[in-house]
Amino acid sequence: MRAADLELGKLAVLLDFDGTLVELKPTPQEVRVPPSLKHTLSLLRDRLDGALCLVSGRPLADLDLFFDPLRLPIVGGHGAENRLTPNGVVNHAKVEPLDPELRRRLLGIATGVEGILTENKEYSVALHYRLVPELERAIFSEITRICSAWPPEAIELLPGKSVFEIKPRAFNKGSAVRDLMQQPPFAGRRPVFIGDDVTDESVLVVLPEFDGLGFSVGRELNGAQGMFATPREVRHWLYELMRDGR
Repeated sequence: MRAADLELGKLAVLLDFDGTLVELKPTPQEVRVPPSLKHTLSLLRDRLDGALCLVSGRPLADLDLFFDPLRLPIVGGHGAENRLTPNGVVNHAKVEPLDPELRRRLLGIATGVEGILTENKEYSVALHYRLVPELERAIFSEITRICSAWPPEAIELLPGKSVFEIKPRAFNKGSAVRDLMQQPPFAGRRPVFIGDDVTDESVLVVLPEFDGLGFSVGRELNGAQGMFATPREVRHWLYELMRDGR
């Protein structure tokens, strides 16, 4: 859809981060946010009267560091936490964090294995194997074995691009966006969401409830109405939306 065809006063723009706004790197820490993207999002947020939100698996505090000094509304941790205004209160999901023993066992998969990178988040654990793609099946098998000791209705395994993330099943990006769209300044607007991975399909499922539009990046996702080839194309489209949107 052409950016110039969209009426900004009626939109809420929701954006995944890794693989959507920025290119994936060998390690999560190597990602960089171009200054031009910060500038575009700052201006677009103002044109949307604040109805622009990052929707990411990253913790909220990490996203603030990447975008510093820009502050944006954020849904972080796959919906485990959110801040609906740039300087508002951080709200946490009313669920228990990942079981400490499960966390310990999952992190132990990387012990003594060079190339597996771990992210120990409050509500989840992520195991990145981008540096050792040949270990994908072995890592998946070990995660499955460990998680089998916990009730399946309590734990969710999220496969991503060269990463497995394990979190409580009680929340996801989709349920977080459903809640977000009930709150000002997002309520009553038409959401436009862009994501790149299967973890973003939970958002695409809820978009029809709000007459929303969903787009994928790099590959087709269930429920997406269109696709961008690369994060660079997304950044350019957002600039056009900020500049040309009605």
